[in-house]
Formats: sequence, C-alpha cells, structure tokens
Amino acid sequence: MSKRNLSKKEASNKKDKGAKKAPRFPIWIYLVLFLLLIGFNLYFVPGESSERIKYSEFLTFVQEGFIEEITIINNVEVEGTFSEKAFEEGIVERPQPTESRWERAEGSTGRFTTTMLEGDEIRSLFDEHGVVYDVRIEENWFSGIFIWLIPIALIIAFWIFILRRMNPGQQVLSIGKNKASLYDKQTESKVSFKDVAGLHEAKAEVEEVVEFLSNPQKFTKLGGTLPKGVLLVGPPGTGKTLLAKATAGEADVPFFSLSGSDFVEMFVGVGAARVRDLFKQAKEKAPCIIFIDEIDSIGRTRGRGMAMSSNDERENTLNQLLSEMDGFNSDKGVIIMAATNRPDILDSALLRPGRFDRQIMIDKPDLKGRMQILEVHSKKLQLAENIDLKVLASQTPGFAGAELANLCNEAALFAARRDKEKVEMEDFQDAIERVVAGLEKKNKLISPDERKIVAYHEAGHAIVGWMLKYTDPVLKVSIVPRGFAALGYTLQTPLEDRFLMTTEELEDKICALLGGRVAEEIIFGKISTGAQNDLERITNMAFAMVAEFGMSDELGYLSLKDSNSPENSYGFNKKYSESTAQKIDQAIRNIIQRNYKRTLDLLNKHKSKLEEMAETLLEKEVLNHIDLREMLGDRPSGNYPEGIFESSTSEAPKTNGASASKNKKSLAEANEHEKSEPEAENNDVAK
Repeated sequence: MSKRNLSKKEASNKKDKGAKKAPRFPIWIYLVLFLLLIGFNLYFVPGESSERIKYSEFLTFVQEGFIEEITIINNVEVEGTFSEKAFEEGIVERPQPTESRWERAEGSTGRFTTTMLEGDEIRSLFDEHGVVYDVRIEENWFSGIFIWLIPIALIIAFWIFILRRMNPGQQVLSIGKNKASLYDKQTESKVSFKDVAGLHEAKAEVEEVVEFLSNPQKFTKLGGTLPKGVLLVGPPGTGKTLLAKATAGEADVPFFSLSGSDFVEMFVGVGAARVRDLFKQAKEKAPCIIFIDEIDSIGRTRGRGMAMSSNDERENTLNQLLSEMDGFNSDKGVIIMAATNRPDILDSALLRPGRFDRQIMIDKPDLKGRMQILEVHSKKLQLAENIDLKVLASQTPGFAGAELANLCNEAALFAARRDKEKVEMEDFQDAIERVVAGLEKKNKLISPDERKIVAYHEAGHAIVGWMLKYTDPVLKVSIVPRGFAALGYTLQTPLEDRFLMTTEELEDKICALLGGRVAEEIIFGKISTGAQNDLERITNMAFAMVAEFGMSDELGYLSLKDSNSPENSYGFNKKYSESTAQKIDQAIRNIIQRNYKRTLDLLNKHKSKLEEMAETLLEKEVLNHIDLREMLGDRPSGNYPEGIFESSTSEAPKTNGASASKNKKSLAEANEHEKSEPEAENNDVAK
C-alpha cells in the first residue's frame, strides 16, 4: 500500500476517532435547562405591580383628593399613587411591606394605571386639587418586542431539536443517503476467520481478497488486477454472512455493510441516489470493501414479471448499481462482496466478468466440516466425557452451519431441563430428533386402533430398512407423536457422505418407504392415509429415475428435465410428446410395482418379527438401534455407522469436553477419508 494511501487512511482514522470522542450531551440536560428558563420567567421576574382603573374613576379620585402623584407617559398613559386619604377612607387597601423586591405583595400595591385623553383642561384639574404630575416621553418600543420574541424563539428551537433527535432518518434532505454501516476492526467486529469452520475453499478465496487489499504489489507485479466483485452463493444457513463478518474483522480497510432492501424506498429515485452516495463514500475511503447482503432483492432479472408501467424503481436501482460497478477503475481498490441464496434469478449483466468476477459456492458442510463446526459451537458448552463429535457429525448429514449451531443450543437446553451439570450424548441425540422430527407430543390423544396401525406402519419401515443391503441403518423407531402431523417416525442415518447413487440403491430406498403401507396391508388387510408423504417421495424418486437419470428400459438414456426453465412454467417448455408422457407414467408404475412386490415378499418372510416389533413398540413406544439389533440380528450387509453401538455402552471412547483430544483424533481420521453429502432420510409416519 502506498504512503499516500496510508497517510490518507491514518487521517481518516484519526478523524473518525476524534468524532467518536466528541462529547454529546444527553437530551435530558437540554430539557432541564428549558424548564429552568420557564420557571425563572414565571416565578422570579416580578409581574405588573399596578392596579388599572377606569378613566371616569380616575377623574372622580382626583376631585375627591384620593390621588397624590401621577406620571403622564406619551400624553396617553398615566401611572400614579393613591394618597393617604384614600387609604384612610378605605378606597384601596394599604400595601403590606415585603422583605425583597422579588416578592409579590399581598393585596393592593398603592399604585394604579389608566389611560388619559389629551387636553389642557385635565391639567388644570390637577392643579386645582393639588395633584403633583410629571410628563415622560418613551420611544423604546423595540425592547418590548424583544422580550416577547426571546421565549417564542426558544420554544421553537427546542421543538425543532426534539423532532430531529426523535426521527433523524426521515428528514427530507437525508433520504437519499445510504444506510451502510461502517465497521471498525479494532472496536466493532469481533469475528475472525478462526471462527469460520468448514468453509476451507471459500475462506481461502476471501482471504486472498483481503490480502490483495493489504498487499497489492504481490499480485500486481505480475500484471494482475484487483477483482471488482465477489459473489457468495449458497443455501440459507451455510455461513455467507458469517464469512462477510469475518472479512470485516480481518480486513485492515474500511468495510461497508448493508442489505439489498436498504436501497428500496417508496419514493422514486431514492434507490439510485443511495447507490450513488454509497459508491461516493467508498471512493473517498478506498481501498475498502462493500458488502451487500441479499442482493437478489435489487438484482433480479430485468423485465421478468413486470407490470404495465413505464418506470420501475427496482430496475432504476439495479441500473445505477451496474453503472457504478462498471465505472470503477481497477486501481481504486474498492471491492464489492454480495451474498444470495437465489443466484438463478440474478440479472446476467450483474454476473458478467468485470462486475462480479468471482462466484464462490458455499455449500452445506461434509463430515469433516460438520465436525469442525460442532467443535466451534461446543466450546462454550459444558460437555460430558462421553461426547464424540464424529458420531454426532455422522448422524447429522445435510445439516448447515446454522442448523448445527441450533443443535448444540437445543442439547444444552435439554440438559438444563433435566438439571444436569454437563451436556451428555443423550441430550445431543434428543436434540437431533427434535430438529429432524419435531417436538414430542406425548399428551396427544390417539385411539388404540390408530396407535396399533402406527406401530405396524413404523415396524414395517424399520424391518425393510434393516434387512436391505443399500438402505441406511435404522437408529430409532418411535410411535410418540412429533411435529404437526407425525404420529410416529423411523430415524435412519447414512453410512457416509455421497454424491452418486446407483439404481439398486434408489430401489432399496423405495422399498424402505413402501414398508409402512405394505405392513398395514399384510396385518389389517386394508390401508390408511398415513403413507401420503411416503407415496409422494416414492413417486418423485421414480419420476427422477425415469425422466432425469435415464434408469428405465422404456425410455433408455434420456433426460427430459430442463434445468434452465422456471419451475412455474406450467409445462409450456415440455420437451416430450404425449406418447412419451404415457411411457413415463408406465415406467414409473413398473418401478413402483416391482419394488412393492419385493417389499411384500420381505415382510411376509419376516411376519413374525413384524408382529413382535409392533407389540414391543406398543409397550415401550421407542426402540433404539440396540433393541433392533437384539430383535432382528445383524444387518445382512454388515454395515453400521462408526460408533453407532459403542457410543451407548460403558466401553464407549471417552472425550473430554475441555481438551477435546478425541475430537481432534476423529477430525484427523475424517481428513483421510472425506465423504460427499447425502440426503438425510427420515421416513414418513402415519398421520
């Protein structure tokens, strides 16, 4: 970084620190001063000390000798004092003496005021009755006006100050200002790259951007230029915003952060004005980073779904954003970071090279990533010695970082409800079920007949899932109601993270899903509505095998799905004819019918075990993997997730929550055989 940039940055930092240290008086101080001023005017400034009388009374008092002395002001106003005779005859009350000139006298003050008509005859009347009078001319009319204007001006200024403090963001003159928050590394951002786990590739890309800003000569000496935009893309909860916060904590440059919705306003042209103001500030503080979260709120494809209008505020904002990004010079040192979980709806002009040069995919973590994330979030928990993070990571396939954080929090809450001093493995298992299947509803009233149907339904799922080679091992079977409509569930955990699945594996999964419906048919001779979700998943899986993956003999190697067409195209972009659609329907039926027969033969072969498991479920309500192994024997495939049985016995490998030595060992083992990510299987239940 050049000396000029360093000096400019140091001056900016000193200016910001000086602005932060400037004293700001709280609003109650101004309120107290205002009340003191009002009280001083009301109670300490002496009021009018004269009694006003009518002019006719004034003439009568002069003739009767009740007036002693008067002062004629501008030949119009008269001020005077009553004589001793007026006090003796009770015309007016005698004034009471006071200790201070600021105290108000009780009763009459002995003085009066009135209005006088001009003329020499009135003065002769004064001479005739011995009234001493004086004449005074006053021309200082400005002082009276000034005395009235000061309180009015103070009241107006006070209310303007109050209104500005109460609603500073709604001022008309500041509505075009951007709402970005400027983060200071030393004081405001507490997140660093060490707090971001499971995002190795994405973190390396962002770290390179930060290094580019702090040491550009390392990259520019070979002719490279600074990237203009970095787009973070991934499902919700995978850590996009967390990675941006870590960038703000690590970057030794100004970091502007705001949401895409901050540009949107009801007034026309405000969004574009805020974009201009944001980039103006960024140029002044360059090198710097701008982070726009949820950029899809302003970056949608232009022209899609527009109403019949000639002006669209969102499009104006996007056009201004495109113009500002394209107008940047590479030597300005301003990098734009943005995050979205809907990259498919972003405008193509926003994604072209020269604007967002890099797109970083942040996907759900694999086994190793889940272990690292669990290790980060479990540091603040009081863990028991039997906690094995590798077992927990293997039981949470498909969980994003936010879901794993919620899992640790749920486990701590379970342990607190049970009055435990430390979080145990049992609490984590219950937390997984809470997140996957929903909250237990033991008080839900179910008739004995329905409860029996649910027991055989779940027993059918469990037996088929246990006996087939390519199905995931069954960890738990329960007929305790959970969630919104689940009357029971069968929990299965994948053996490993995977990306690819064969035809045999998909058909075994279809059989496991059919197990509940087939068991009802075998035992009761009739079926219920409890398999609705099972049938929906079976149909989708069979359709994907036929129309997407080319796994049917009827259609052969064809993929009829258009990945680029929107989901709500209502079939207008369909690539195949009606005859092909009939072949697809027939192929789906063949797959389901073939696997239905396999499931029927398997459950008829193990009908005694089906009845035994259902009766045990009616008695115990919950069966774990140990109970299933005792009842069904070893799996034919012999495959079990690592630690599935050992973690529940006294010989389980111990893990100290403080040192986490076992966790580190498991993490090292996971590094050697990193697996892909599966889809977590949680069989549907009777409803």
